Amino acid sequence: MDWYHDLAYFLGGAFLANSLPHLVNGISGRSFQSPFAKPPGKGLSSPTVNVLWGFFNLAVAYLLIVQVGGFNIHNPWQVGIVGAGILAMSLMLARAFGRFYSSE
Repeated sequence: MDWYHDLAYFLGGAFLANSLPHLVNGISGRSFQSPFAKPPGKGLSSPTVNVLWGFFNLAVAYLLIVQVGGFNIHNPWQVGIVGAGILAMSLMLARAFGRFYSSE
């Protein structure tokens, strides 16, 4: 397997993780930060914008994970790379959104 397949799987995991808060907030009818808000990433976007942004991230994750290379869910290395992408993005999102929502 080529190195760029690993990179695609890692980035696919990152996009998958980024899709979740946007989809959950949008589907729940809550406004949430998005790149389209003013100021970007700090202001709130409508639930509809968040559903669309979350679905876009989900589609990119699918393309990067499933359509690049020969991803095999039974291959621990490939699943681990996707998981590492999910973990890395989740930690970044926790720090970024924690500034707005954390009471710590």
